[in-house]
Amino acid sequence: MSYQYAPLLPEDDSTNLNYQNFKDLFGEESSIIVLGVQEKDLFIYNHYLEWEKMTQELKTISGVEEVFSVFNVLDLVKNTRERKFQLTPVFKNINTQAQLDSAKQKLEHLPFYDNLIYNRATDTYLVAITIDPKILGSSDRVQLVDNIKIAVDKYKIASQNEVKISGLPYIRVETAEMIKKELSMFIYLTLAITALIIFLFFRSFKVVLFSMLVVGVAVIWALGSQAVLGFKITILTGMIPPLIIVIGIPNSVFLLNKYHQEFSKHGNKIKSLQRVIRKIGNATFLTNLTTASGFATFIFTSSKIMVEFGIIAAINIIVVFLLSLLLIPIIFSFLPDPKERHIQHLENKYMTSLVANLVQISLNHRSKVFAFTLVMVLAGGYGISRMKTTGYMLDDIPHRHALYKDLKFFEQHFNGLMPLEIVIDTRKPGMATQVVTMKKMDKLQQKLNKIPELSRPVSYIDAVKFARQAYYNGNPAYYSLPGSRERAFLLSYLAGQENSTKGLVNNFIDSTRQKARISLRMEDIGTTRMASLDSLINSEINDVFPSDKYDTMVSGSSIVFAQGTNYLIRNLFTSLLLAIILIASFMAWMFTSKRMVLISLIPNLIPLIMTAALMGYFGIPIKPSTILVFSIAFGISVDDTIHFLAKYRQELSETNWNIRTAVILALKETGISMIYTSIILFFGFGVFSLSNFGGTVALGLLVAFTLLIAMFSNLILLPSILLAFERLITNQHFKEPLLQIYNEDEDIEIDELVINPTNRKNSIIAKDDQ
Repeated sequence: MSYQYAPLLPEDDSTNLNYQNFKDLFGEESSIIVLGVQEKDLFIYNHYLEWEKMTQELKTISGVEEVFSVFNVLDLVKNTRERKFQLTPVFKNINTQAQLDSAKQKLEHLPFYDNLIYNRATDTYLVAITIDPKILGSSDRVQLVDNIKIAVDKYKIASQNEVKISGLPYIRVETAEMIKKELSMFIYLTLAITALIIFLFFRSFKVVLFSMLVVGVAVIWALGSQAVLGFKITILTGMIPPLIIVIGIPNSVFLLNKYHQEFSKHGNKIKSLQRVIRKIGNATFLTNLTTASGFATFIFTSSKIMVEFGIIAAINIIVVFLLSLLLIPIIFSFLPDPKERHIQHLENKYMTSLVANLVQISLNHRSKVFAFTLVMVLAGGYGISRMKTTGYMLDDIPHRHALYKDLKFFEQHFNGLMPLEIVIDTRKPGMATQVVTMKKMDKLQQKLNKIPELSRPVSYIDAVKFARQAYYNGNPAYYSLPGSRERAFLLSYLAGQENSTKGLVNNFIDSTRQKARISLRMEDIGTTRMASLDSLINSEINDVFPSDKYDTMVSGSSIVFAQGTNYLIRNLFTSLLLAIILIASFMAWMFTSKRMVLISLIPNLIPLIMTAALMGYFGIPIKPSTILVFSIAFGISVDDTIHFLAKYRQELSETNWNIRTAVILALKETGISMIYTSIILFFGFGVFSLSNFGGTVALGLLVAFTLLIAMFSNLILLPSILLAFERLITNQHFKEPLLQIYNEDEDIEIDELVINPTNRKNSIIAKDDQ
């Protein structure tokens, strides 16, 4: 399992490089889990004791480096004799309510902590738990988080207070655990639903059992190949096993439906299995190739999470094709002949009637079909114009979930938790601590503090102000920058200060005193607002620190996420275009007709237009999870087109190039399989609507909707186009197949086909040869 936010940006991207440079300079900025409680009676003695009990238990948890809360605040006290500042606990040896009240009053005279560790206006208080980065990189992080939740639950029971938990490490661990649970759930659900649908179609437990066997082996290959390649399970790769089931089952449906069709004609099992491979093997290969291509285009996004998803999905879609084409004929060659009840689905009156109606629509109502299509395209164009692009850090978490609610709690009371960092490079060693630089940083912090989406800025300037207040015996009126004369006195005290006190400054300045850091937290405002906010922040920075004299950098997890989301969306549009070009090339290679490729793309592009319009009308934004829909759906929906056109070309040669008859026969033979597979795909992808992740829900529902539209488009629009433009599009190149399809009826008598009992290879031989 991956417990880190998967990097959306390439390793050599400037934003990513800036972030890595920041971490090298100042360390990890997102290794803190935060607890929050809103309690006006927190400073009542018995409440204080419960709080202290919780924080002490948190300190004993393996992997917790530090626990800091309102009751751990330190005061900076001037030691005149030794000419240095000392840190002393504000809440020390509290044994009575009076002592607690006195300490609280002292706390309220320390502006350094206001809106940093507590919000006085709303009676909200934080506990910041610093986690060992090594633990965060190991599997022990799950147990660590569980231990924190146990300590929190004890406090909640004892105090009857609601405690909120958040912070990037916590969100990552909880999200990963949700993915782990959903991985198993989706595998079992997709197996159950597809098995039920197949049984309803074929009325055969053997068909269900061996179809499930094929996709079950494919799932093992999918997980195994992911482990072999060293890829961790993410929110995307976690969907691959159920995707393999949903995509792999239609292979079995097409193969077994063709097997039953052939067997119903002549009753010879071996000849039926041979024809399954020869007649639709090529088409099935191409359908799986186009589906794999839709996923493979994600490799070109240069985003690690997408590249891994594309590689694993593409490889294993080809694997499930090979397993289907090998195992289905092999297994059914050993099984008894299909019984009459097993092939009754071919004569299903509802399906037969539906296909017959579709044929009539294509034959007699083509003008209405084209008019309706035009109206849908125009409505789709308007819907597309209403689409918006955005992305949130917790975009995929439902609003009712505790993770989302807790994050919003911290945004409400502390303006968010998403790290935002500003680095000022003065270009000269020692310049960062000069008076002129301090004044500029103080001015910039005042500007940033007015931006509502940002928390209170913190830098070494706050420590310097704290030192000046301490120099004047803790008078809060002196919490401000020192003058030139005061600076000399302060420096004499700071020179002799303890190491613990130096930490107030050293966390925000590099060792050469050339670079200084301003640390903020921000709300999860989405990439659209983030773009304008980033521009505003940079404008404020350049106003105070002109670029001709200073080098500045805005970084942090929030910036990396926003830039990564925008980058990914741009590249996914490119991958969609690449998927269309790649799939069109495969179809041109198979059908050897440019006109036919163009015609085949039309019924598959229209569903994409309708899905995009649906997103526009219902306010579903374009984001990484929803933009995936188009490449995936296009790669799958074109499968029906390939099966139909492959059969159409076969019928052309058998009907002496009678296009009308070829269309009708192709639609009657492939229509039922297309309906079966579309229903399986619809409900298979619909399973993802049960996810706890909004992106997964949107992906499942949108792909299901797209494939449903694609089914009707391929069953109605495609035959209508073929019939309307008969001679124009079916040229001589299309009549010549890429691979020759043998007609066994011309040279082999059905009664002469037997299984060779000597070598047990099910080889087809004639009695005379035996």
